[in-house]
Amino acid sequence: MSQETLAEFVEVAATKFGVPGVAVGVWADGREMYACHGVTSVDNPQPVDQDTLFVLGSVTKPFTATALMRLVAQGRVDLDAPVRRYVPELVLPDERAAAEITVLQLLNHTAGLDWRMGVETGEGDDALAAYVAKMADLELIAPPGSRASYSQVGYDLAGRIIEKVTGLTYEQAIASLLFEPLGLSHSSFATNDVMTRRFAVGHNLGEDGTLAVARQWKDSRANNPGGGAVSSVVDQLRWARFHLGDGRADDGARMLPTEVLERMKAPTVELRGSTLGDAFGICWFLRDVDGVRTIGHGGSANGQFAELLIVPERNFAVVALSNSGPDGGLAVNQAVVRWALEHYLGVVDQDPEPLPFDDARAREVAGRYENDMMTLEIATDGTGLTVECGIKPEIRAATDTELPPDLPPADLGLLPGEADEYIVTSGGLKGQRGFFARDESGAITGADLAGRLFTRVCR
Repeated sequence: MSQETLAEFVEVAATKFGVPGVAVGVWADGREMYACHGVTSVDNPQPVDQDTLFVLGSVTKPFTATALMRLVAQGRVDLDAPVRRYVPELVLPDERAAAEITVLQLLNHTAGLDWRMGVETGEGDDALAAYVAKMADLELIAPPGSRASYSQVGYDLAGRIIEKVTGLTYEQAIASLLFEPLGLSHSSFATNDVMTRRFAVGHNLGEDGTLAVARQWKDSRANNPGGGAVSSVVDQLRWARFHLGDGRADDGARMLPTEVLERMKAPTVELRGSTLGDAFGICWFLRDVDGVRTIGHGGSANGQFAELLIVPERNFAVVALSNSGPDGGLAVNQAVVRWALEHYLGVVDQDPEPLPFDDARAREVAGRYENDMMTLEIATDGTGLTVECGIKPEIRAATDTELPPDLPPADLGLLPGEADEYIVTSGGLKGQRGFFARDESGAITGADLAGRLFTRVCR
């Protein structure tokens, strides 16, 4: 597959989905290929190239997990140890849980922590420490180890472990443990560093349907471990090649024992009805696609999306970075990844087909669901199901920061089987999967969407 063919597809896909800029990298047959299209900003346009910096969002999490695994390999951290061994000041409303949560449970999202915390702790070196102190008010969504639920909070706490063990700020530690030895010269957390280079800004659709620049460029410093890295498509492909290798950097320096690197790719907890995959490894989303095992991670920021997918058994990786909200950025990234899998590997990734509409089942699941930051409104008009996802009004009211817009209602379909699974079939969340949770009596108590738990609050 030629680089020209890749570039042609990226241009067509970016145009179709109305994305201002996109950068794509593919590692296949032992060589790198890149395709970039569009501009960094609709207000101040510069051509996107392979060194353009994008906000990675949650694609940052593999950096945090890999850095911790380096500390594990050095004997400085024990995965099975309680987090309090390294962060003794950790306080939660549930004292028993605070004492029991382990490092591994943070890395595979089984600590019982909610998705996010809507708190501001500034941009100083104490941001993570202050964030952890705020966890004293964070109610758990489940007992530690009892279920998987994707958690930004857990990764931010993991970042605090890195600070405590190394004696460095999280950002300094990641630079020392990963960026510098791996030659990731276009990866950073610092706005002052990024602003001296070419970087993409996010875009969201305004009420008039036109794209506008997102004024919050990246998340707060306390969220750096879970979603604050900025990187280029070249660095992300180099990062993918490291995880395809034997634990050595390009210069031959041993970064991780091979068995530790491979352990990150092994299942630690199964997932049910999740877009994220079939299981969590140590951070990685593990998913079988057309009979082939993949590992990867996705990420979102304010008007930016990132996708990294690796196929270890085929020595293959694809990276897609885009600067538009979910109607464009998420859609174009998913289209690129699926196209690359099919055209380079012959692997076809298809969404499951939903069942015909069932009014009784639709009325059973319709209702309002919430987590700490967001709401899901699932509704039926007697002919179909819709889902509307948005940030809580009180969260918007509590900050002066521009937050991403709420998503308009999208179609939702129930999937075959007895697992209460569903799939979003239109709109910005098209292709996202989840399931409904029930209590012992069989009543619907929650909705899981893309690995995040929303508790039912009313019908």
